[in-house]
Amino acid sequence: MSIWVDVATVATAANVIILLALSVIWARNYLTFRSKHAIGLLIFGVFLLAENALAFYMYIVDPTLSIWFSTAVPAIAWRLMMMLHVFETIGLGFLAWITLD
Repeated sequence: MSIWVDVATVATAANVIILLALSVIWARNYLTFRSKHAIGLLIFGVFLLAENALAFYMYIVDPTLSIWFSTAVPAIAWRLMMMLHVFETIGLGFLAWITLD
């Protein structure tokens, strides 16, 4: 079952990195253009960044939750959580590609 924990953790860390980069770009765009679109993307990015940072914290740092996640969570739940994080990473990858193009 630890493979699901590892994949979810790596995907969450990748999401944090991608969202940090995107949020910086969107903040810069907002300061330049002052558009509702840019501020909407920035707010979206910040909230999604907070969600992924919290998930990463729970998986790795928190002494109680990290042990609970790695030992007591059923494998099916890990597979589903891992799939959500991986799908999110793929979606954010495409979003980053579009943003940087």
